[in-house]
Amino acid sequence: MIAVIDYGLGNIHSVLGAVEKVGGEAVSTRDLDELTRASKLILPGVGAFGDGMECMRRWGLVEPLTRLVMEERKPILGICLGCQLMSKESFEYGHHRGLGWLDASVVRLEPRESSLRVPHVGWDELRQIRPSRLFEGVPPDALVYYTHSYHLKCHDPGIATGECDYAEKLTAAVERENVFGTQFHPEKSQIHGLRILRNFLELC
Repeated sequence: MIAVIDYGLGNIHSVLGAVEKVGGEAVSTRDLDELTRASKLILPGVGAFGDGMECMRRWGLVEPLTRLVMEERKPILGICLGCQLMSKESFEYGHHRGLGWLDASVVRLEPRESSLRVPHVGWDELRQIRPSRLFEGVPPDALVYYTHSYHLKCHDPGIATGECDYAEKLTAAVERENVFGTQFHPEKSQIHGLRILRNFLELC
């Protein structure tokens, strides 16, 4: 059973549908017993970082999830805002403290070329810069779907596994032991995104 964490922000139904399409069984939940029983977790997200952390605190999820992920080493995949929430901090509309699972900060996109707009929306590259269990069977020229105005700046460059160029190199994917994240939306990225989700489901 895959638990898709329902904390009030995120395209839950799209993620559930994509997991089921690749043969997984998923449930949308914030119930701590269900989260504990799940074999893996997915943290989706759409919206602002501060709102996301406020929702996580409101539902009492921060400490239990940190225990499950950091102490019990349950695999988790963060998608878009969900990936950003796993960082130490964000500078989106002020300064906000994150879950702290990744040595990274969230900063605004600042493309140096006037032709590049913010937010970064649409199909773009996923350049694989390090091996990742998520990339098994994903071609090096894969295109995936992005929609974001802020991005992850990794202070530990060793956790970045994928990049995208948007006038600068942006972190597109991360992996640190049992913690995985994508700035793009695999559930909206058709065949390559579904392969990434299947790879996550098949992790031992």
